[in-house]
Amino acid sequence: MVNAGRLYGVGVGPGDPELVTVKAARLISRAEVVAYHSAGHGHSVARRIAEPYLRDGQIEEQLVYPVTVEATDHPGGYRGALEEFYAEAAARLAAHLDAGRDVVVLAEGDPFFYGSYMHLHQRLAHRYRSEVVPGVTSMNAAAAVLGRPLVEGDEVLTVLPGTLPTAQLSARLADTDAAAVVKLGRTFGSVRDAAEQAGMLTDTYYVERVGTENERVLPLASVEPETVPYFSLALRPSPLATATMATMATTAAQQTDTAPVPSGKQSRGEVVVVGLGPAGRRWLTPEAQAALSRATDLVGYGPYLDRIPANPRQRRHPSDNRVETQRATFALDLAREGRRVAVVSSGDPGVFAMASVVLEIAVEPRWKDVPVQVLPGLTAAQAVASRVGAPLGHDYCVLSLSDRLKPWEVIASRLAAAAAADLVLAIYNPASRSRGWQVAAARELLLEHRAPDTPVVVGRDVGGAEERITLTRLADLDPAGVDMRCLLLIGSSQTQLIERGDDSWVVFTPRRYVPRAPE
Repeated sequence: MVNAGRLYGVGVGPGDPELVTVKAARLISRAEVVAYHSAGHGHSVARRIAEPYLRDGQIEEQLVYPVTVEATDHPGGYRGALEEFYAEAAARLAAHLDAGRDVVVLAEGDPFFYGSYMHLHQRLAHRYRSEVVPGVTSMNAAAAVLGRPLVEGDEVLTVLPGTLPTAQLSARLADTDAAAVVKLGRTFGSVRDAAEQAGMLTDTYYVERVGTENERVLPLASVEPETVPYFSLALRPSPLATATMATMATTAAQQTDTAPVPSGKQSRGEVVVVGLGPAGRRWLTPEAQAALSRATDLVGYGPYLDRIPANPRQRRHPSDNRVETQRATFALDLAREGRRVAVVSSGDPGVFAMASVVLEIAVEPRWKDVPVQVLPGLTAAQAVASRVGAPLGHDYCVLSLSDRLKPWEVIASRLAAAAAADLVLAIYNPASRSRGWQVAAARELLLEHRAPDTPVVVGRDVGGAEERITLTRLADLDPAGVDMRCLLLIGSSQTQLIERGDDSWVVFTPRRYVPRAPE
């Protein structure tokens, strides 16, 4: 096609945006369409690496794998599901190319080194002008981090996928000088066994997420299998170069009466305050999931920690929900010792949760050098609102009815002010076992400013096994049906409760404001 766009398979390297080649950066910035692969969680390593080179106005095509390693009910099995996915992805990109738009497909490392781009190239390169831009592989980057040459002189380097059977891996490792084994993750145990059988375990290294801030370098023999992600590799560098360097290091140590310093990075402690969303993993953002995955310690209210799958390499520190200050202090102390700590909150950590508590303590001088980051989460108010429509479609106010940290007089005055301003209200912590009278008191106060038929949404355990949504009028709000696991949405004068044609009800607040005529 004469006016068709051009296809580029662009390698973005192993993780460090500064390892992206000048040519790759130029093509990424210039492209009209940028495509990249991701798993179902939505996080794309390639896009994160390329992000500094993206610009406003570009079309992004996210190609989400239907499966990675999990089972599938596709009639063609795992292979059939992926074949169908690549065919559909190629068709999506072809539509842009046919329209004359240049398409850049991002690839971690090098596009033709165990990459997904090759499957698109096979389907499109014979139809459109195409170019492949090589990238730095994780194997090369790992050798650089180790400070060890891959091969020297006449040595042979063998690259192997960790998915091979253990016996085959062992035989190939024993028959080479240097080796790189990629695709670890779940295959790590087999790879470690193969290295041991080949007599290479003691001089093989493990490198994880090379080129990123979460990079980890260890001897292969000291790695716990449960901690190994997919983006890792095992590397046995040049035996000849390693022997030469060891001799030189020993000589230098004898001359200076010091021992050689081992390579590797010293980890720095941090505190990340993570919002888990209202309930369950599907409410968790990819950013929050990544923070939980790299943490060494998890700190939080016991029931919230229970929502995170157990990981043997992580320490869990549950506590009661009334010791937030002690919890924050404990987390900061752990981080000062070099631990990576995730402090978890339900919903969003900045909404009646742990973020403000941690920051209030972290500003004290003794923790001034401890990095603190806050990652947002889906709030309970947003979750409840989504179940009924869009009651938060206009200005709204968020309040807590709990008088544990502020007096009821302050709560009442704020309720009155928000009601007088005709704001929709999202009310957190409406009641507890020891505190049940505030719901009735709030209802009577609001009725001084709102019509009796004002829509009210009572959401309980949204996203959980006991989810219940109740629609009622303000005058009919029953305090007996409200507990600590509930959130209340009180409409404004503009909020509407409408029955649709399918016998369902929706609640929404229009974005335009039309003042009601005085009665």
